Amino acid sequence: MNDKFMDVLQQLFEQHFHSPAGRVVPLQGQLGGSGRNIIRLSNARNTAIGILYSVREENAAFVEFSRHFRKHGLPVPEIYAEDLNHGAYLEEDFGDTSLFEFLSAHRTGESIAPEVVAAYRKVAATLPRFQVEAGRDLNYKFCYPRESFDRQSISWDLNYFKYYFLRLAGIPFNEQALEDDFSRLTKFLLSADRDYFLYRDFQSRNIMLRDGEPFFLDYQGGRKGALQYDIASLLYDAKADLPPELRQQLLNHYLEQLGGFIDLDRDAFLQHFYAYVYIRIMQALGAYGFRGFYERKAHFLQSVPYALKNLRWLLHHADRPIALPTLMGAFHSMLASEKLQGLASDADDLVVRICSFSYHRGLPKDESGNGGGFIFDGRSLPNPGREERFKALTGRDAPVIDYLNQQESVHQFLAAVMSLVDASVSSYQKRGFKHLMVSFGCTGGQHRSVYLAEQLAKRLRGRNGVEVVLHHRELERMASEQLAAEQAAR
Repeated sequence: MNDKFMDVLQQLFEQHFHSPAGRVVPLQGQLGGSGRNIIRLSNARNTAIGILYSVREENAAFVEFSRHFRKHGLPVPEIYAEDLNHGAYLEEDFGDTSLFEFLSAHRTGESIAPEVVAAYRKVAATLPRFQVEAGRDLNYKFCYPRESFDRQSISWDLNYFKYYFLRLAGIPFNEQALEDDFSRLTKFLLSADRDYFLYRDFQSRNIMLRDGEPFFLDYQGGRKGALQYDIASLLYDAKADLPPELRQQLLNHYLEQLGGFIDLDRDAFLQHFYAYVYIRIMQALGAYGFRGFYERKAHFLQSVPYALKNLRWLLHHADRPIALPTLMGAFHSMLASEKLQGLASDADDLVVRICSFSYHRGLPKDESGNGGGFIFDGRSLPNPGREERFKALTGRDAPVIDYLNQQESVHQFLAAVMSLVDASVSSYQKRGFKHLMVSFGCTGGQHRSVYLAEQLAKRLRGRNGVEVVLHHRELERMASEQLAAEQAAR
């Protein structure tokens, strides 16, 4: 992240609040799919979210749409300040609880707490206000990259799916026959009424909850389009994994609310609905494939098994008003794919990422995108690095292990850590969570933190349904530097 652009955000904060930001915390960085940098700036009295992103047109769309939606009384962030020449703007902070996180924290398998269902009902009821009420007088000239979800937009999504998911997943298909199906599907999608605002990314991670009320983000990709797309995005959001019965209840609730805004032909709406569910799932799979298979960001592939689960349900339960034999054949091949089944079996385990690090080099990043988990500070423990005999060794070497095993404070520290982590692992498994990160820091990241990480990994590797990934950040960095020096000396 360029310091010059970070300075721009801090200037915008100070100009708006008339006092500087005392704390600047990156929230997402490059972990999401958009490539935007998201930063929380705050001081004792004020807080705001700063966005840094290089695509001016997309930034302009978000700023313009936000102001328009607020005029209609919709719960979207106030834009405090902007400097689009530097790809920066400052917006209202809605906190840290997304609808997805609220759902994850209040479910046990298929059983979802009533307060979550209530939140989803509020979200579904608000959607027609974006689509119809605010969509009537929106300036669609700000839409990026297209003013409407038209033939070109659909073609981009279908080709994204074909080249970045089907190809990279090794799913066989007849190119021309698939293109013929894509053409039929596109023609059918475009036959729906498309004179509404299409939010585009109307999913649980883009909806924040504060005091039980929903607030909406990430509509910068919005354009004119069909009503069916956004409710399909919400109900078939892959990792949200909503039960079919709840999806149907929420769809009915949405249609009831929509009927208050337009003269709704329910049968006509439903005739096109599942076609839009399919295109939305294919768009998402294309994104997972691009980020996961192509860019090798493994955490994006964690959503694939859930998308396949949705596809399996659709193939068995949803009516298809047009014949798409090659596309349906590709879907069946995906469900039978050993490669994709491997992703599904991997997703059944809780992945615990354990990291050792040096505080001098900053906190480790959680590549799963879940926010960091536990961070334990080992600097209160006796430091082997201060003794000459241990300086060249690490927390994986027997003399250092023996030394630390003799310290009562180390045993007390580990007992407290094990108790906390054990409880979280049990809870995460029960609630169906898939990722937990546990980090240990010390002064140099060589002795105490390495020892502690190794001890926790040893304990967790014996648990059923747990996959342990161990990462010693500083040891790996030192090994890399040593190898580079040796190669340079040759």
